[in-house]
Amino acid sequence: MDLASSRHRPHPRRRSLFQRLRDMVAIRRHRRRLGDLDPYLLRDIGLTESEAREEVERPFWDVPGHWRR
Repeated sequence: MDLASSRHRPHPRRRSLFQRLRDMVAIRRHRRRLGDLDPYLLRDIGLTESEAREEVERPFWDVPGHWRR
């Protein structure tokens, strides 16, 4: 790749600190709500109680890479 073509590549936008904090709070809230579901509702979405508990116990920064896009 030459220098001219590299200048025209779009740069990925970095999310602001506010956006990242907002996402972390949302992830924590969603995981807490998952922990509040009863076993019937967990089965309805295809999770076992132990899988839900594991997800709830994960720290808010521990998310799959595709969630961060």
